[in-house]
Parts: sequence; C-alpha cells; structure tokens
Amino acid sequence: MSFQIALSGLNAASTDLQITSNNIANANTTGFKSSRGEFADVFSGDSVGIGNGVRLTDVRQEFTQGNVDITARQLDLAISGNGFFITEDNGSLLYSRVGAFGLDANGVVQNAEGERLQIYAPVPGTGGFNQGQLSDLIITAETAPPEASTLVDMNINLPANAAPPGIAFDATNPQSYNHSTSTVLFDSLGVSHTATYFFTKTSATAADWEVNMTFDGTQVGTGQPFTFSSTGTLATPVGGSISFPAIPLTNGANALTVGLQLGDTTQFGADFTVNSINPDGQAEGRLRGIEIDQTGVVFARFSNGQSETLGKVALANFSNPEGLQKVSDTSFQETFSSGVAQRGEATESNFGLLQSGALESSNVDLTEQLVRLITSQRLFQANAQVISTLDTLSQTIINIR
Repeated sequence: MSFQIALSGLNAASTDLQITSNNIANANTTGFKSSRGEFADVFSGDSVGIGNGVRLTDVRQEFTQGNVDITARQLDLAISGNGFFITEDNGSLLYSRVGAFGLDANGVVQNAEGERLQIYAPVPGTGGFNQGQLSDLIITAETAPPEASTLVDMNINLPANAAPPGIAFDATNPQSYNHSTSTVLFDSLGVSHTATYFFTKTSATAADWEVNMTFDGTQVGTGQPFTFSSTGTLATPVGGSISFPAIPLTNGANALTVGLQLGDTTQFGADFTVNSINPDGQAEGRLRGIEIDQTGVVFARFSNGQSETLGKVALANFSNPEGLQKVSDTSFQETFSSGVAQRGEATESNFGLLQSGALESSNVDLTEQLVRLITSQRLFQANAQVISTLDTLSQTIINIR
C-alpha cells in the first residue's frame, strides 16, 4: 500500500508540473488565463487515521485581469473588467477574452480560428441596437454614396447702416451688391460646385434686402427679397426659407434644387459677419477606417467626413466563470456549472469597458510559476525517495535468512 501512496504522490507532482509548464508556455499568449491544480487526500473504507495518497480534484482557471497592451490596430479589442467576447463557430457560441480580430474575404470580422465576432445590429432611425438578437459584424461598405445638396443653412449678420448700391445687380461688378459669401454644393453624382450668394440692400430707409445666387458663375433665377424687423431679426419670409429655381446640369446628374435658410440671419449695427454656413449633401466617401468606442459601438469612417454605425459589440458574463469548459485557442463553452450566459454591453451593469487598439495579455505571473515549478520538482523528488526507501526496506526483508 505504501508503494501506491508514493505513486499517487508522483502522479500528483507530475500533473502539477504539467499545469505549471502549460502556464509558463502560455505566458505570452493573448488573453490566456492561468490554471492551478487542486488536490485532496484519499481515504479508503478500512483506513484508520492513515490515508491512501492524493488525487487531483480540479484544474481551476484563474480569471484575473491581464495587463492591457497597446497595439494601435483598429480591430484589436481588450476588455478591462468583467465580460467575454461572444463568437460564433458553425452555429455554436463560444466565449473568449482574446480580442485579436481581422477580416475575411467577405468583410466578416473574425478571429484567427474563423470564429465570428457577434454584435447587436443597429435599429434604423432610432439610434439604438437590437439586443434581442446576435449578428455577425460585417464591414463591406467600401464607399459612402454621394448625396445631392438640397439646402444651405446660413447664419450671417448684415450691417444696418448699409446703403443701396444704386445700380442693377451684376455678379461680376462688386459695386452692384453689398456683400457676398460662397459655399460648396454637391450634385447627385457627388461632383462639387461653387455656389455664391450676393446680398444687396434695396431700400435706403427700410430694412429691405435681396439675395442673388450664382452656380459655378452662372446666375440662378432672380434676386429673392427678404426684410428685417425693427429689432434686427428676420421678418419676411416667415421662417426664413428662400427658394431658387432648379439648376440643370450637363454632366448627367439630376437637376439641382437648393433652398436657402436665413432664419438666424440678423441686421445689427455690426459689420458683415458670416457666423456659419452649413450646406447639406456630400461627395462619395471611401472607407478610411473603423473606430470602436469604449461602449462597443462600431463606426465606419469615410473620407468625406461621414460615419456609419455598424453595430455594438456584444459581451457575455457568467455567474461562475470558473465553471466554463475550455475548448481550445483560449475559447470557452457554457456549461451547467458556469450558468447561463448573461448578455450585455460594455460599461453597463457588471460589464467592463472596451479598449480599441489594445489586447489583454496573459495573466500568468512567471515568478509565481517558477516557484511552483521548484515546489513540484521537490515534491516529485520526495515521493521518488519514498519509493526508493520502500524498495530498500523490501530488499532488507527479502534478504533476511
């Protein structure tokens, strides 16, 4: 029986060496969580005060936070705090702390094992996300389509002491108008054009003005009148909306109809001031990059300054993460012991925050593991010495004459 006890000690020490060596081997593995062996003594039914050796009861995962290393790569993600990334592999959901993701040929975001990152898809027109269903994160929008301009929102101040020019308006004659300002408009093909607005005082005693518009140097329609009240705010047209005729284009784009909104324009005693000009419309935009904020919202940024929300990274947590079953490649599966996955999103409830351009490193403490290695080695040597001693005793007994 003593040989069996010593043999169980050798097996336990060998198992502990395997666990420790696995931890050391994965000291630089992204998102790796170290393990430790837990052992218990063994008693048989007829033992009285003396055990029958030792056995392995569990290999426990230690889900402590690893250091966050900056990588500056857009699709590298790290979780600071609780939570797991949710990935899908042929219909099965897996959970991992490894946030090293990339794109396949179809723009699907996945890890090195081909497991697809799961997100909550955006709900159009609401600014929210569908948290009742998981979806793949797909980045396929290589361009943002152009949008034709339809309105220019302008906030300017026209001087109250301005005098009428006294001659008919001519865009090429600066003496025929008081002030002008320009902006860029886009047609339905995304081609840019220059629109210039000319403001002319039409009455020496009243606060009467008119605005003319040129499009790429060609006048559009005629001057449109507007007036101010005695307090310097716009009186007519009510609401400040001014219309110009449709502009035909010769490049194959649709005719362009662009209104002018002067609702915030004033006539005060100050000089002519352009506070803001905000035309709508946009040119075609090329995908410049992906951004993910700390709440997990994924944005596609385009060269025309526009952005598109692609979804929100889904996270999962468990009442007992140590009960998860490790499958491979630092991924885990849900088990009865771990409890049902509790889905959520970063920074909410008991979930941590996401950091883009970073990866969580292994939580292995090499100093601690080397000390365990020495301890396991000594334990193995001690149990081997017990067997050697028992062998000596057996030889002594055999040699008794």
